[in-house]
Parts: sequence; structure tokens; C-alpha cells
Amino acid sequence: MIRVVLLDLDGVIRHFDPSYTADIENRYNLQRGKLASCAFAHPLIDQVTTGQITRSDWIRRIGQQVGVAQAAEEWGAQPARVEDSVLMLMREVRDAGLRTAVLTNGTDSISAELSALGIACQFDAIFNSATIGHAKPDRRAFEHVLDALSVKGSEVLFVDDSASNLLGAERLSIHTHLYTDVATLRAALIAGGVALTA
Repeated sequence: MIRVVLLDLDGVIRHFDPSYTADIENRYNLQRGKLASCAFAHPLIDQVTTGQITRSDWIRRIGQQVGVAQAAEEWGAQPARVEDSVLMLMREVRDAGLRTAVLTNGTDSISAELSALGIACQFDAIFNSATIGHAKPDRRAFEHVLDALSVKGSEVLFVDDSASNLLGAERLSIHTHLYTDVATLRAALIAGGVALTA
């Protein structure tokens, strides 16, 4: 029986407009996709999401790699949109007696970012890879969550928009759902025995 719904942050709860990045790259004459390719390349992304470097160090290094510090600073300050329909669904999940939590491959600034968005208090727990020291899909990130919540893998549904991130969870018998939209997530929860309206 599912007792906890564990959500990824970016791509599920929080979204960024790709046109914002495209505009920055256009204004600074950068190749399309250059900022993301530098930001999420290994080992840099591993270092920031496991707490080895700070977010400010990450942004600075991105600026060095693309050759334009200001472009990286603007990229790092991009506004985010919260998926209100997901938050509403999680309120229903909590009303049904389950706990909800977030597991994000984040940086040292996640707490401040979630507070600024006003969503930190809407979950029973927030787990950040930069604090844990291990990032998804590393099974140790999921083991940390299970231990902290005192639940077994079979009692958790993990939701992520990245198929590769689901692998570590599945190794621990955690139920998984590849997120595409809130309607299919609701259907998956109902299929998993969560008492929600269809």
C-alpha cells in the first residue's frame, strides 16, 4: 500500500520557460543550447547537485565555459512557474491520509528558492541531493529518503519526468511513475489504491 508520494521538483512541480534561455543565448551570440550543455555536463552538474560546490560557484563556472559571465548570471536568475494543478493534487493526496515529499537534484539554494515560491510548506518533507550528498538515480539518495520517512520502498510512489531517475528507485522496490501531466498522475495514484476521485 502506498503511504508516501515522492515527487521530483523540476519538470513536475516547477517549470522554466525555454524561450528565456533562448533569448539570453541570442542576445549574447551564444550557440543555441550552449548554456544548458555546459550547466548540465559532467562532472560539473554532479559537483553542484551533491554539495561539492555552491550554486554561485556553479554559475560562475558556467560563465567561464561559455565565455560570457553575464549570460550565465541571467540564466541562473530565470523565473520559474509552479504547476498549481500538481500542488492541488498533492493536497488531495494528503487529505486521503498519505504523506507527500520532494526529492530534487538541487543545489545549496533550494530551500530559499522553494520559500520564495511559497511551496516549501506544502509538503511533509523536502529532500535535496546537495544536502544528502548523493543525486538521483543513485540508490543512496532514495535510501536516505526511505530511512528519513521510516517507510519501505513498496510504500512509496516516486514521480519524475526523467526515466533515468526512476531506475535507482526501482532497485529499491519503489513504485515509479514517469510524469507527463497531472491527469495521468492522478490515474496512476488511483490505480495504486489512493482514494481520489476519478
